[in-house]
Amino acid sequence: MASSSSCMMLSQHLFLPHPKLSHSSSSSAPISRTHYSLYPLCFRTLRRSSTKPFSVSVSCALQALIFDCDGVILESEHLHREAYNDAFVHFNVRCPPFSPSQPLNWGPDFYDDLQNRIGGGKPKMRWYFKENGWPSSTIFETPPEDDADRVKLIDTLQDWKTERYKEIIKSGTVEPRPGVLRLMDEAKAAGKKLSVCSAATKSSVILCLENLIGNERFEGLDCFLAGDDVKEKKPDPSIYLTAAKKLGVSEKDCLVVEDSVIGLQAATKAGMSCVITYTSSTANQDFKDAIAMYPDLSDVRLADLESLLQNVVAAS
Repeated sequence: MASSSSCMMLSQHLFLPHPKLSHSSSSSAPISRTHYSLYPLCFRTLRRSSTKPFSVSVSCALQALIFDCDGVILESEHLHREAYNDAFVHFNVRCPPFSPSQPLNWGPDFYDDLQNRIGGGKPKMRWYFKENGWPSSTIFETPPEDDADRVKLIDTLQDWKTERYKEIIKSGTVEPRPGVLRLMDEAKAAGKKLSVCSAATKSSVILCLENLIGNERFEGLDCFLAGDDVKEKKPDPSIYLTAAKKLGVSEKDCLVVEDSVIGLQAATKAGMSCVITYTSSTANQDFKDAIAMYPDLSDVRLADLESLLQNVVAAS
């Protein structure tokens, strides 16, 4: 049987970031799934090379599977960006010096960077306006100077943006990402706790879940939390710590499915293992703390995730 020291060395090697997961955005080539099945593959290789059968006695098992929503259940970044830009046009939001003569517009590259650094819509806008100057708009002719007016501006923009986003989701053109529904059904059938934890507003997430996973699956969730339910947004771990408490399971027995480094940080700070199903806008992030990475969940089974969690314990 492999010694605990060799398992630790193997763990350290496996968590090295892959060259394709750099912060550079120059590479647009798709990332192969084989690069991110190294963890279980190495353990399978270790089993074959050992003279004795490799067995693991662990004190934890997968009891709860927790999904993020945006980027995991649906690829939503471009939809949110479209809704924000529509809100900026609707309220004629002008933010000098970048948009003195036309409404503010967040481009794809900028929004990818913004949404991967700051969770939640209101914090995004507050950060942007604080950095670049508060805007004029049809809400306030001159840039708001006191905090109460700034809160009103952000609240108004966010409320309108949320309604616009709902219209997009209701259009019937949006589908869940591959493998999500099957994996949810496998978890429920196996008696696992199932949860969705999103930094987005509750009304927005509810609409997404009702339209993309269906009412039966949504009502069958053992826990559902949105950004409204916690004081601090991801990467703060509050939402995942709250979920574990509501589910009645230990953090080490939870496995989180995320798509961004912000979500990964929230999960690991909560003491939970995390797998990444990255999108085109998050593929170049540093996911060294994830226990596995996939381009989507189409080939991922519940048994794979259970094995991953056991291997993490064996390597620790």
